[in-house]
Amino acid sequence: MPQSDSAIELSFAMGEALLENGAEISRVQETMERVAGSYQVDSFQIYVLTNAIFATGTEQGVQHAAKLRHVPSTSTHLGRICAVNQLSREIAQGRHTVGEAFSQLESIRSLPYSSLPLAVLSCAAGSAAFSYLFGGSWFDAAVAFFCGVALELYLAFVARRGMSKFLTNLSASALVTLCGGTLFLLGLGNNMDKIIIGSIIRLVPGVALTTSIRDFFHGDYLSGAIRMLDAFLVGGCIAVGVGFVVKLLSTLTGGALL
Repeated sequence: MPQSDSAIELSFAMGEALLENGAEISRVQETMERVAGSYQVDSFQIYVLTNAIFATGTEQGVQHAAKLRHVPSTSTHLGRICAVNQLSREIAQGRHTVGEAFSQLESIRSLPYSSLPLAVLSCAAGSAAFSYLFGGSWFDAAVAFFCGVALELYLAFVARRGMSKFLTNLSASALVTLCGGTLFLLGLGNNMDKIIIGSIIRLVPGVALTTSIRDFFHGDYLSGAIRMLDAFLVGGCIAVGVGFVVKLLSTLTGGALL
């Protein structure tokens, strides 16, 4: 990320970091306004969408024309969002120059996601816990645990190849269902539906749906509608992947899954 002495550029960069890591629109606007106000940017006006930022402002007597930054959607990283929020509070307290804030932001944007072993363990444990929570037996939870391992390894594999989000969710849900169905046919587990439900929780766009509702509550109807539509499309891909494999296995086994 190129550094600059411009407070408007800093405000843009912080807003961009929040957007690309899944923050709601009101949080992005508030942070950008706080940063601009802390560095005495006059007539600062912004308009934020789910994947773009528009703004104008006057800095040191120079009028900056409207700008547009396209912000591609990526995975949610709550740690980066919290770090950017903390940086904006420190800026409001006068603790950083523009250059120092840019350096801090550079470090924040490079914060890593969880390591693969930890992500695999978390996905597997979560799958097992939700399988049991939804009424499955301990045997079902154990099977869901192994399905969760396979799911996270597959997601890590396709992430390195740049597969689209919708194709990723469709294929991942199909893989989980195939694993769960195969193990169930081999006599492992008592309830195939509980195994699958627990295993696909990792794919459910809960954060995106919650963020869209928060956007609606703050009056950001366009961004809320975009995120809600995105969540529904992801949910549809998951349903198609699960339904296709269940139907296929039922057909091949003569209804043994029912």
